[in-house]
Amino acid sequence: MRFASAAIAGFCTLPLLTGTALAQNEERYRLERTENGYVRMDTETGTMTLCQERGGELVCRPATDESAAAVETDDAQTLRERIDALEARVKALEGERAGALPGEQEFEQSLNMMERFFRRFVDIVRGLEQEETPGDQSPNQHTAPPQRT
Repeated sequence: MRFASAAIAGFCTLPLLTGTALAQNEERYRLERTENGYVRMDTETGTMTLCQERGGELVCRPATDESAAAVETDDAQTLRERIDALEARVKALEGERAGALPGEQEFEQSLNMMERFFRRFVDIVRGLEQEETPGDQSPNQHTAPPQRT
C-alpha cells in the first residue's frame, strides 16, 4: 500500500517538475523584434541568432561575432601571406632547377674525373691479373697449391 501511495505521489509531482524544467528552458532564450526580423539570444551562453519570417516560418541563422570575424580575417590574411611566400619559394626552386645543367667547364671537369677514375680502375684490374699469373704461365694453367708440413 505504501508503495502505491508513493507511486501516486510521484506521478502527481512529475508534471510540476517537468513544468519547472520547461519554464527554465523557455527563459533561457529571449526573442527581440528588430527592423529586419528577430534576434534570439541565449541567456546562458550569450550567443545570438538572427531570425526572419519567411513563408509563415521563422528562419534563423547564427549572427557573426565581430571579434570572431576579425580573427577570421586575420587568419585569412596570414594564410594568404604564407601561400604567397610558398609560391615565391617554389618559383625560385623551379628557376634553380632550369639552370641545373652544367656549363662547359663543369662538364669537362666531370669528364676528366671520370677518365681518371676509369684509368685508375683499369690499372688496379691489371695489377690483380698480374698477381694471379706469375712468370710465363698462361692465365688458364693452374698450379697445385704448395704443400704444407
